[in-house]
Order: sequence, then C-alpha cells, then structure tokens
Amino acid sequence: MTVMAERSLHTPQMSVDEFERIADFTARETDDTVRFEFIDGRIRVGKAADGDHDTIVVWLSKRCMQARPDLDVYQGRGLRVEKYRGGRARPDAVVVPEDHFAGHGEWADPDGVLLAVEVTSYDADTDRRDRQEKPVAYGAAGVPLYLLIDRDACVVKLYSDPDPGVGYRLSRTVPFGAVLVLPDPLGIELDTGKLKDHVD
Repeated sequence: MTVMAERSLHTPQMSVDEFERIADFTARETDDTVRFEFIDGRIRVGKAADGDHDTIVVWLSKRCMQARPDLDVYQGRGLRVEKYRGGRARPDAVVVPEDHFAGHGEWADPDGVLLAVEVTSYDADTDRRDRQEKPVAYGAAGVPLYLLIDRDACVVKLYSDPDPGVGYRLSRTVPFGAVLVLPDPLGIELDTGKLKDHVD
C-alpha cells in the first residue's frame, strides 16, 4: 500500500460535529430508514434492518431481561467510541445497568456498557462493519463484551477481554444451536437454537 493510499484510509472524511448534524438531519428526513455511523473517521451507511434481524434482537433482549432483570437492553443506542478515532457507533443492542442512559443525549459515552451486540445484515458492508471494525471499536472503548450474531456463517461469536490497542484479546465462536455463556459481568446462559429460525 502506498503512503498516499494509507493516509487516505486514515484521514477523517469530516469532523464528528459535522457527522452528527448529517446523521440528525437524515434521521428526521428518512424516518430512520437509513442509519449512519462514524467509524475510523468514515461514514458507514446501513439500511433499515429486516424482520428476522429485529426478531433476533428482541429474542436476545428477552433472554437478558429474564436472566438479569436488574439490567436494561437498549436497541440502536448511539455510542461515542472516541477512543477509536473519534467514532460514533449505533449497536443493534447494548446491555447496561438499569437506568444507565437516563439523562444522556443521542450519543452516549460507552462507560458502563456491559455488552454491545451486532446482528449481521445482508448487505455488502457487513463484513467490514460488523466483523472487522466493530470489534476494534468496542474493545478500544472498553466495552467488556461484544456479541456478534452472524447470520451468514450461522455462528455466534463472543469477544471478551478488551484491549485499547487491539480491540479484544479473546473470542469464542459457537454454531447456532449451541449454548453460549456470556461471562461476568453478565453471567447469562444463551441457548442459541432459536437463531436457526431466523436465517434466510
């Protein structure tokens, strides 16, 4: 890779303030059918989720709330992942202590987030966004656990042991149908068999 190409990959397209104005305008004008994130200094655009995607997020939310009623699950919550080059991310779900986001604006600090969740979408950008960039962004921001529900590969991948320099040090992958334990700080056991019903 040339120096010029490498520099263009790491040169932000715009400031965080400019991004937030664009994202706010787009959300108002499109009824949130287009979702923007700002990762590694670049805008990432995602289309609205399909019904199976949302059903998976609701399924996970119910499992977490049943096992740990002292926690809240937020969907599509904006996070400032500034330790990763001034980024803004909108995980499919985050698990936090009860009332954690009360009083926060649209883009909240990730401190206190126990788990970030992404469910892959059927679009061209999902590999880079969910499998490559998000583990680095959430780990660098100090989120203890990142759960990737990968509908293409029919696996659930849990990232743990965050490291600001690399993202996460550990990961564990299980196929849909296996039991996966979300360790401390959650201590929740997930039977992932239901996920087989929501793959195209």
